[in-house]
Amino acid sequence: MPEIRHLSEAPTGRRPLAPGAGIDAHRHDTHQIVYACRGVLSVTTSAGTWVAPANRAIWVPAGTVHEHRAHGDTDLRLVGLTGNPLALDRPAVLAVGPLLRELIIAYTDDAPAGTGPSRAERGRLLSVLLDRLKRAPEQPFHLPAPEDPRLVAVCAILHRDPADGSTLARLAAQAGTSERTLARLCGRELGMSFPQWRTQLRLHHALLLLADGLPVTAVAHRCGWASASAFIDVFRRAFGYTPGRAFTL
Repeated sequence: MPEIRHLSEAPTGRRPLAPGAGIDAHRHDTHQIVYACRGVLSVTTSAGTWVAPANRAIWVPAGTVHEHRAHGDTDLRLVGLTGNPLALDRPAVLAVGPLLRELIIAYTDDAPAGTGPSRAERGRLLSVLLDRLKRAPEQPFHLPAPEDPRLVAVCAILHRDPADGSTLARLAAQAGTSERTLARLCGRELGMSFPQWRTQLRLHHALLLLADGLPVTAVAHRCGWASASAFIDVFRRAFGYTPGRAFTL
């Protein structure tokens, strides 16, 4: 097992990441906001994966072992926080409006020596950033990871092929269990029904494929939607904009 890096403080700043690049498993003793103002970022822990495009940020509480992965050319912004303005002890995806976006970018920008804001100015900037952060709605967009081997096997099948349209009964048979048992496991371990989890999985994969530059129609079919229009409708309801606008914010 690779060694998990331990940082006393969560870093603050800007870190461009090439497609597929990332930051290996680590933890820090302070909290952190993780935001990609370009590209898509995923954060993975033992509890699952959180994916955030440019109108979402990910809250990573202190002590959480996690890793980052970039999808598409990603402009990663990190804000380390000693306090917990959200009073959350678990990772979460937060909505990022235009003002919060600009505050995060301004606070994490690398300025040439002697030209950046003073410590007092940065303090005021952070105060406003935290005020806006407290108002940021949490988004229910988390892909939880199962533990039961039967559910792990089923989820692995759909991770390999999100377009797989097999019924829960068929997937249960492949995992050597019953449809009723599998449905119960979904509710207990994933906190949602099987159809809800499959939709979340497909949306996660869709974001990653869009970040890689695939056309909307190709993404729709690779992720299991019968038509591009059906995919666009589900995507818009989940993220608030169409797939075509995912990387133009």
